[in-house]
Amino acid sequence: MKTIQVGVVMGSSSDWDTMQHAVEILQQFGIGFEAKVVSAHRMPDAMFVYAELAAERGLQCIIAGAGGAAHLPGMLAAKTTVPVLGVPVPSKHLQGVDSLHSIVQMPKGIPVATFAIGAAGAANAALFAIAMMANQNSDLRLELDAYRRDQTQTASTMTLPTSGSAS
Repeated sequence: MKTIQVGVVMGSSSDWDTMQHAVEILQQFGIGFEAKVVSAHRMPDAMFVYAELAAERGLQCIIAGAGGAAHLPGMLAAKTTVPVLGVPVPSKHLQGVDSLHSIVQMPKGIPVATFAIGAAGAANAALFAIAMMANQNSDLRLELDAYRRDQTQTASTMTLPTSGSAS
């Protein structure tokens, strides 16, 4: 069993549609992780314990997805020095802009790295976590470099339809 290095937490199981994109990236790189619901509003005591024990448990970072008021990333960051990477989850009425503002506007002294709203943000949070860990792991650095080269290759071979005019 892999050592758990990254916590992937979300405020509700409905956030999984977004947060699964972080998990997919972590799996692709073979990073040990745990994924669970830790609600800032419905289970604050459990959330505090999760944050307080994160470093002791060996977590390198916590990727926290939250919608609406999006208190989860900031509250976790308030209780641990383990880096917290915030992912705004799209909401029904405000499409995640409310979540983005809640996560990105942390007060001075309690940082939360904040990513894009939705699936791209979740994937990029995982890639950011991998980049942080790759600073201490040369094999992981090589894997990340190869991933980036593959992205470049894919983009360079893309073609556009020839019908129509670009003028």
